[in-house]
This record gives sequence, structure tokens and C-alpha cells, in this order.
Amino acid sequence: MAQDFYELLGASRTASADELKKAYRKLAMQYHPDRNPGDKEAERKFKDINHAYDILKDEQKRAAYDRYGAAAFEGGASGPGQGPFGGGAGGGGFDFSDIFEQMFGAEGASRARGQTGRGADLRYNLEISLDEAFGGTETSIRVPSSVACEPCHGSGAESGSKPTSCATCHGRGRVRMQQGFFTVERTCPHCHGAGQKVDKPCRSCGGQGRVRKDKTLQVKIPAGVEDGTRIRLTGEGEAGQRGGPAGDLYVFLGVRKHKLFERENADLMCRMPIGMVEAALGGHIEVPTLDGKAARIAIPPGTQAGHQFRLRGKGMPVLRSTQKGDLYVEVAVQTPINLTARQKELLADFDKAGQPEEEGLFSKVKKGVFGGD
Repeated sequence: MAQDFYELLGASRTASADELKKAYRKLAMQYHPDRNPGDKEAERKFKDINHAYDILKDEQKRAAYDRYGAAAFEGGASGPGQGPFGGGAGGGGFDFSDIFEQMFGAEGASRARGQTGRGADLRYNLEISLDEAFGGTETSIRVPSSVACEPCHGSGAESGSKPTSCATCHGRGRVRMQQGFFTVERTCPHCHGAGQKVDKPCRSCGGQGRVRKDKTLQVKIPAGVEDGTRIRLTGEGEAGQRGGPAGDLYVFLGVRKHKLFERENADLMCRMPIGMVEAALGGHIEVPTLDGKAARIAIPPGTQAGHQFRLRGKGMPVLRSTQKGDLYVEVAVQTPINLTARQKELLADFDKAGQPEEEGLFSKVKKGVFGGD
């Protein structure tokens, strides 16, 4: 039995959209593959919570799930991670209009369907670098899609003719049938919901009003986007059937792992090596930042390995805001190798000079643990 989507996200059925989003982001951060490399269970969990949130964040899909459960999406909704392209709201396998017809009547179903012949929504997965997410960028993508047929201008009819209203449904695209005491409305079997019939189909598109064709689009990516951010390009999905409105294109962003920086929301973290002498006596180091300007950090004497320095405003931009996160620099004290004979001699002298204090400390520990004299 499939796990309840609300239970999967750790949210109640009465949770608001903001509460669902907060619960999702917390779990997505916990199970993200970058944080759990090689962990197949974490990867499966990450996909499951993404699929659950994709359903519940959409008001119409959430209403359908609340009434019918996961069965409402069997065979129709595509889960996450199915290649760069996936069917959207216009895909086959499950008709939301049937649900809304039962919930709100024929008028509500008509509103849920929208206009007849609307093109399918498309999904495109786009991977960018952390540097591009920091500064924002514009890139071109090539999308396999369907576009309006030029010879017939999307009508589906051969030049010199035009579509006529379907005689069966009288242009409604739906027919009513009496079943006992009930009247059931279904898609017209003759025009398949189009409401029109084409007597002389266009030879270029076969009467569909659209043809398969790749198209190149420019996508503007704002600064501060995170892994999983969705960008909607209205009307850039598949062309509608016989002049119907086009669907939308949803671009899902994935941010590649950086070789130096790790990201935590708007904050950045990195590790910088320093020498043993530098850690003991103090000094200065320069740290690279994503804005291309090196930041200078003062290392106080006696700095221990693992100590973090905070650089305010040197992190990631906050999406659609003037604010920026912070950069946390963790120092890693390096142990010297390949020492010369003289260096070894000096270190040995240093160790001897520190022996009395260390022996005193060892004696205290020995007495406390073993009860020695």
C-alpha cells in the first residue's frame, strides 16, 4: 500500500500551502543526494517526497488526492526523475475533468478543463553551476515540442475549407447520456472533445493543427535560485489541437556541486588549509569568493583546527531580494611533511621545551584515573 502523501511530508491534511512547503524543504534538504552520496534509500526517499509535494502543492491535484487518494494519479502523473522531459497537465491517462464533474457538477468540470484542445505542459530539466546560480544567467535550451501547423494556421483544415461544428455534440465537445435516474456527461466519441469536425484534413498535419518540431528558447535564470527551483514559461509547451491554446513549459533547475563551496540555503561553507606555525603564531589568509573578490581573514594566535570564521554578506543572494547570506570558513591545520634534518631538530627542541608542563598535566590525569602517586 502506498504511503500517504501527507504522512510522507510529515504534515497534517489541514496544512496550509506554506506549511507544506516548509515541511517539504526540510525533508528535501535532509535526503538530498548531494548530502547522502551513494545512499540508495535516501535517493528513493528524496524522489518520494518530491512526488508527494508535486501533487499536494497544486490545488486541483490536492483536491483530487484528498477525495480519491493516490489512485487518482495511477497511469497519468509522472513521478520525478524521468529524464529531461515529462508530460504535464495535458498528458493522458487520467482526466481531471471527470473528478471535478463529480465534485462540482458539469459547470465546475468545464472550468477545470479550460478551453478545448489545450496543449500539454512540458518539463525540462536544466543543470547550472553554483556560480551561475550566484550571479544569475541567461541560457538557450532546445525543446522537442509541437507547434501550430503553418499551412493551415493551426485549424487542421486544408486550405480553402474550415472546420465545422460537430453534429453529435453541437460544438460542446461533450455528450449527455441517461443512465437510470442519472444524467452522465462524457467526451463526444465523434469529435473526441474538440467540438469540431474537419471534412478535409490538412495534408501537412493530418488534421491535428500541429506538427512536431524542436524549438529554441531563451531562459533567464535569476540570481539566488536553489536546486529544485521551477521556472514557468507560459505558452511555451505543446501547441493546442486545432487552434487550442498552448500549454506551458516548466524548467526545473539543478545546481551542480561546487569543488570548493557547500551551500546551506543562502549561506556558503568552505574549508581552508593553514600551516601549523600560522595557526600557532597568527597571520592572515585570503579566501576566494563567488563574486570573484578575495576576502582577507585575520588568524589569531592559537587558532585550533575546525575553527570557523564568518564573513557576513559573502554568501548566496536571496532570490528576489537584496539580501545575501554569509560565508563560513573552517580552517584545517596542516601537519608538515618531508621535513629537513634541521627542521626535525628544531621541532624536537620545541617538544623538549614543552615537556615539563606536559608531564605535570599527565601526572594530574594519571592520578585522577589510576589513583597513582
